[in-house]
Amino acid sequence: MIIDAHQHFWLMKNREGQWPPPELAAIHRDVLPADLEPHLAATGVQGTVLVQSLPSVEDTRFMLDLAERHDFILGVVGWVDLKAPDAPARIAELAMHPKLKGLRPMLQDLPEDGWIDDPALDPAIAAMLEADLRFDALVLPRHLAALEAFARRHPDLAIVIDHAAKPVIAKGLYSDWRHSMARLARLANVWCKMSGLLTEAGDQRPEAVRPYAETVLDLFGVNRVMWGSDWPVLNLAGTYDGWFDQARAMVPEAALQDIFGGNAQRFYRL
Repeated sequence: MIIDAHQHFWLMKNREGQWPPPELAAIHRDVLPADLEPHLAATGVQGTVLVQSLPSVEDTRFMLDLAERHDFILGVVGWVDLKAPDAPARIAELAMHPKLKGLRPMLQDLPEDGWIDDPALDPAIAAMLEADLRFDALVLPRHLAALEAFARRHPDLAIVIDHAAKPVIAKGLYSDWRHSMARLARLANVWCKMSGLLTEAGDQRPEAVRPYAETVLDLFGVNRVMWGSDWPVLNLAGTYDGWFDQARAMVPEAALQDIFGGNAQRFYRL
């Protein structure tokens, strides 16, 4: 089964004052299942993981409602304020929905780079473990040291780094990113998504993103990497079909089934 491990849906009426801004015309509009389904049909993608894009429980409920009505949405990664006093109860309530598979704090948007390296999250993480939920890490390279400390504190929590931590491909910043990612890759509970790379590169040429994609595969191995489109954000830099084909060309033939489906099934319990 071919699975897109990272895509989004949204309604602009729910995003007043939130990203994306009007100048990003390609994605400043409602994005719903009917918009994605032609791309799934064209590429043979049979299922997706729908990931939050607003820091609100209401957005999570919106996604779970879509998942109930569209079978191709195999799982949802939602949002809870993990430091709120009621976080454990909120997590337990949302986890009653069978398609909630994980949670994602929007770490890249928080003012504190070390927000994740804080024992105040422990009760929420305990609730996530109790509910068998996964943790999506939306981080930038500057957050990786704090993410490593968090991952070491919670070795039983399955963590996936979204978009390979958004390396600054457009400026060729590679060595520090690779060093930090290598440290995380040594932790068995940390996985990585091959997604978002075209957007960071601002360049559709394969040679722009290949060194970063190959580094992810080398560090994490073919059993802890999963492909995602990051659609519709992908539309800022390329096309769904184009990224699908480009990514497949960078993955060893023997690993295609795992990276384009099997690993997502195992990680998210799809």
